[in-house]
Amino acid sequence: MSAATIEENDGAGPFEVTHRLVLSIAIPMTLGFLTTPLLGLTDTAVAGRLGSADALAGMAVGAVLFDLLLGSFNFLRASTTGLVAQAFGRGDRRDEQAVYWRSLTIALCCGLAIALLSPLLLSAGLFLMAPPPAVAEVTSTYFTIRVLAAPMALANYALLGFVLGRGQGMTGLMLQAIINGINIVLSITLGLGLGWGIAGIAWGTFTGETVGMLAGLLIVVTRFDRAHRPGRAEIFARSRMKALFSLNRDIMIRTFVLIGAFAVMTRIGSSMGPLALAANAVLMNIFLVAGYYLDGLANAAEQLVGRAFGANFRPAFDRAVKLTLLWSFGLGVVTTMLFLVFGADVIGLLTTTESVRAEAVKYLPWAALTALTGALAFQMDGVFIGATWSSAMRNMMLLAFAGYIAALALFVPLLGNHGLWLALNLFLAFRGIFLALRLPALAGRQFSAAGRS
Repeated sequence: MSAATIEENDGAGPFEVTHRLVLSIAIPMTLGFLTTPLLGLTDTAVAGRLGSADALAGMAVGAVLFDLLLGSFNFLRASTTGLVAQAFGRGDRRDEQAVYWRSLTIALCCGLAIALLSPLLLSAGLFLMAPPPAVAEVTSTYFTIRVLAAPMALANYALLGFVLGRGQGMTGLMLQAIINGINIVLSITLGLGLGWGIAGIAWGTFTGETVGMLAGLLIVVTRFDRAHRPGRAEIFARSRMKALFSLNRDIMIRTFVLIGAFAVMTRIGSSMGPLALAANAVLMNIFLVAGYYLDGLANAAEQLVGRAFGANFRPAFDRAVKLTLLWSFGLGVVTTMLFLVFGADVIGLLTTTESVRAEAVKYLPWAALTALTGALAFQMDGVFIGATWSSAMRNMMLLAFAGYIAALALFVPLLGNHGLWLALNLFLAFRGIFLALRLPALAGRQFSAAGRS
């Protein structure tokens, strides 16, 4: 099957997984994800040119609050992808639409709840971050405007999950480009050109999310076949809603634990002094860049594994696992080597403070290694999301986190910041290994049960 025709065929039944098919999903989504750090750099540059350190710090605090808040709802994207991919593999267009409307409704309700609770959320965020009054004032301005986009931002998670579930990588790229592209242009135009400052950056985000949602709705809904339109009772059937909430709950717990792991690392790093904390913050950008690359392949695994499940076709499942694993490790090796060779230059671009540069270079090999130790974790996450093995993914994350805490307790007192980075790499490795160990039994059970039914 040609990768170029995946968006046009009905997707049902047995299919062949090829390198081209994997990359047709992974490459567009990687490019789409890479627009996110570009957006972050643009917003930082705009805030940095407002002539006030408080403006830059206030926007940074606000951005962190939104990363924590909206990032916690990423389960909406993941669960939608897995369920739609399985319906796609079965050729069940009616269920595809039902999953979409179900997820979109939950996303909009969650987004509205965030917007309504925004005064409480802002107060809690400022209490936890404890910025100086002038910085808090800027954060409040940024947060109050940007939170209005919460319903649209979460709706975009459901939209992206749907198109990824159907293997439509180019559509996913287009939606990401629309959201982040409009955001970038308007942040510059409103923030600097019209002199709106931080408010202009926030309105740029609001507009990007809104236009992206409207474009996504137009693209997705106009492709729906009216003959397969599900009824309201079918969309909101109690058993289906219960299953979706259970899936979302498990993925949300897994996400919270992951966020917690990075929060623990930051907290321990801060106890080592401002120099180590700053160096670690710079080096985390290397880990995040590697993550954007690996996420694209995880998305390919989600769609292809889910589709193989829906089609009840074990050869496609095995091939999807094998090829996405091959590409993940290959990309991990290349990324690690590139950062080992050019990492010092990258650090130089990220900070002009010589002491921070020198400190970051000391720990550069550990940061570069995360692309390799994280390769299996990202790929296995994609496999388990596509298979909707959410409880197993949750449990293995909790087990890996326990190993991480043990590694921190053992290695940080012995090795200091080297021990902190060693523990992070072990955490990434634990995640991938523990999931991989569960894979054979779960796959055997799934396909043997499906074969009997």
